[in-house]
Amino acid sequence: METVLTLLLIRFGIIAAGLVVAGLALFGVVLLLRRYGRGEQARQLTEFAARQVLQARRRRR
Repeated sequence: METVLTLLLIRFGIIAAGLVVAGLALFGVVLLLRRYGRGEQARQLTEFAARQVLQARRRRR
């Protein structure tokens, strides 16, 4: 039983660490885009992509 709990804890730690690294990477990309003046363009592209995904999901239903 102790081994199973240890494995679950390790798995949780790996997942949490992966999410933290992904968040830091995303934060770094946002900072770079803002630094080089492309933040607004990136926001517009993200907004367009989100709208396309929502429209595609609405069409499937």
